[in-house]
Amino acid sequence: MSEAIGAYDLVIRGQRILTTAGLAAREVGIRDGVIVAIEPLGNGLTGNEVIELADDETLIPGLVDTHVHVNEPGRTEWEGFASATRAAAAGGVTTIIDMPLNSIPPTTTVDGLEQKRVVAKDQAFVDVGFWGGAIPGNKSDLRPLHDEGVFGFKCFLLHSGVDEFPHLDADEMEEDMKELKSFDSLMIVHAEDSHAIDRAPHPGGDHYETFLASRPRGAENKAIAEVIERARWTGARAHILHLSSSDALPMIASAKRDGVNLTVETCPHYLTLMAEEIPDGATAYKCCPPIREASNRELLWKGLQDGTIDCIVSDHSPSTLDLKDLENGDFAVAWGGVSSLQLGLSLIWTEARHRGIPLEQVVSWMAEKPAALARLHNKGQLALGYDADFSIFAPDEAFVVDVTKLKHKNPITPYDGRPLAGVVRKTYLRGTPIDGQNPGGKLLRRGNV
Repeated sequence: MSEAIGAYDLVIRGQRILTTAGLAAREVGIRDGVIVAIEPLGNGLTGNEVIELADDETLIPGLVDTHVHVNEPGRTEWEGFASATRAAAAGGVTTIIDMPLNSIPPTTTVDGLEQKRVVAKDQAFVDVGFWGGAIPGNKSDLRPLHDEGVFGFKCFLLHSGVDEFPHLDADEMEEDMKELKSFDSLMIVHAEDSHAIDRAPHPGGDHYETFLASRPRGAENKAIAEVIERARWTGARAHILHLSSSDALPMIASAKRDGVNLTVETCPHYLTLMAEEIPDGATAYKCCPPIREASNRELLWKGLQDGTIDCIVSDHSPSTLDLKDLENGDFAVAWGGVSSLQLGLSLIWTEARHRGIPLEQVVSWMAEKPAALARLHNKGQLALGYDADFSIFAPDEAFVVDVTKLKHKNPITPYDGRPLAGVVRKTYLRGTPIDGQNPGGKLLRRGNV
């Protein structure tokens, strides 16, 4: 049943609207930035503005990217809230959660969190939440950060790459997990084992295979085993970041069957790229843990399809071009991080459609599941009562990635020149189109969303 004329601020009508019931011909009514009506197409909802989708367009919920390094304040030449959130919006991402490191100061104290919020608040084109950080000696900061609204806490089990964010050993991680369990927070872990990395071959030079050997699967497997057992012993919620080693999948599946509170993400670069095709000196491909072989990639896809891996997020970790050591192409020297915030949906959709995986499943992995991880109860789905965050997506339109046209700050990505399927034509935040000029993003706090 529809209301009187002009009842809605915005009505969107189309043959292909991705609701919780799948793709269907629907009309969506939005009021005050919230989805308040979803009805069969033809019911004639009226609004102050009406958008009719073209035949080749699908309305999908805004994606939620829970793994973004914005690097502001402190390393704003690497990225910043304005550029990162413009890139997000261009890729159909309407909510990001910022990682606690590579900014200075890191988000390991309430003061560090506040410094981030001050610089973010007038620059965000999409909604932004924040992870806290767990480092040696800041156990007493965890509860205050939680009370200030961080969505959980990140730790490393080896050197993080920046000295101001030191890593925990497994015993320290367990201590912090016990603390987080007391207020039902989440520990998200960069799981590579420092001892295994120390004993691996040195990564010097421009051969990718040398770099790959320096970050062996065994280092990931050993660290993931630690996370699983410490989560089992403490009962805390734990999340494995950027899973690269497919070897760990059986152990993860087993832990989940045992009832361990464990979730796992992987990233577009592990699902679309492969070690065999990375050219010598191509440091745009360097990340940690590394992009592995084609056979590994196929097993990660299988892990997604059987539910062992929960979600796909970017791990957008940019730097300045000079830090990528483009002149020498030395994988030991170059900063590790892939820039892909704007491209994730098209990257994953291009691969998924080759595998016969429907768009609904891709969107679940990239919107609904990351929102559930962060307990964002009004994001990630086109459903009644949810924020009217969505994009108009043309799944059959093709394009070639041009790094100079991407919105993130430093023009480097391993995907430059890659043909992809699926174009985001327009993105909306709370029913308002994101124009890249007027920042309408909100800063999100855990519990207030």
